[in-house]
Order: sequence, then C-alpha cells, then structure tokens
Amino acid sequence: MSALDRPVWASLQHQPHWALGGEHARRFVPDLHGFAATVDESAASLDALAGLLGAASDSVYLLQVPAIAVPPGLEVVKAAAGVQMVATRRLHADDNVVVLGDADVDEMLALARLTEPGPFFARTHTLGRFIGVRIGGRLAAMAGERMRFPGHVEISGVCTHPDFRGQGLARRLSAAVAADIQQRGDLPFLHAWTTNTAAISLYEDLGFVARTPVHVAVLRRKPS
Repeated sequence: MSALDRPVWASLQHQPHWALGGEHARRFVPDLHGFAATVDESAASLDALAGLLGAASDSVYLLQVPAIAVPPGLEVVKAAAGVQMVATRRLHADDNVVVLGDADVDEMLALARLTEPGPFFARTHTLGRFIGVRIGGRLAAMAGERMRFPGHVEISGVCTHPDFRGQGLARRLSAAVAADIQQRGDLPFLHAWTTNTAAISLYEDLGFVARTPVHVAVLRRKPS
C-alpha cells in the first residue's frame, strides 16, 4: 500500500508535533486541522480513533482510499466521494503572488468560510507555504500546502473570492504552489470532490492525473 492511500496517516506519522494520538490512530492538533486517521481498520485502531474525540460537538474528517469503517459510538455526519490527483509535468513559478502569514489569518479564514475549499482552521496556514493574490488591497484568491510526507506534498486551500472569479487566479496559484513543491524535489498531489468537475478540469489542464478515488467522511460521537 502506498502512503498516498492513507495521506492523513502518513502526514501525521512524519510530523508527530502536529498530532494527538498514538500507534493506532492520530488526529491533527485541533486548531491546525480537522483531519484524523487510523493505521488500519482493526478494532484497536477504531477504538483509538473514537478515544481521540472529546465533547459531543467534536468531529473529525477522514480521507483515505480504503473504505471508511465507523468506530462504535461514532456516527457519520457527512460522507462524500473524492479523487486524488498527482502532478505529471513540470510547472512554473509565479512572481506576481504574495506569501501569506500570520498577519493575513483573518482574511484567509474569511475567504475559506465563504468559498469552502475544505476544512480551514486558525493555524492551518502554518502547515506549509500559502500564497495569494491581492486586488485592490483585498485577498482575491489563495492556495497552499497541507499534508506532507517523504517525497510528497499536498496542494490545498485553493479558493477564489466570488468577486474575482473568471480571471484564472486558481489556476495561477495552483501552478505556483505545485512549482515550488517540485523545486524542492517532491511530488505535488491534491484532492477534489468528484462532483467538482470544474476544479478537476483545471487540474487536468495543469497536468495532474487522477490516481485513485478516495473516501471522505466526517465523524462525531452519537448523541447519548
């Protein structure tokens, strides 16, 4: 099995400072990200995953190639099908972007809430390099890096404010993030909902190809 089949687990295994949990299940520190993963679908792993959830309002996102098994005591809030894509050709850097950081967090969070590119938390931007485009002083679009493990870095958080769509900003930023990853000697990969055909077409145009379908689910504790 490739590490890409369980990218959340692989990322948390190689960045233990980002993780809570142990040998069977881990989750990102809550203000970093909402993803969690198990090493496999054994009873020990499922029990460990359930033990990582706190209050009834707590939830975790799972993303993996194997079918998702739901631990006893938890329920599925949402489930969807996705596709994992990997880059197959060299891309080029873009000098007309800005590097985003702590001073930009409020704008990044607002843009992510508006456009819903995927879960985005208070410190998600610290998982890797995030870049954006400003137009008239406003953050018009952004993209960055999320999961990482040896040889691989995920592109994530790609989104454009509705006021600035149709200008190719998502394409520019996705290509720029991928180029930076490639320059470091790693393979860019990403995930998209199977229903998001516009995004998939954009990534295919950049030279990404579908590697495999993935399962995505949000789990929480069953009401008592």
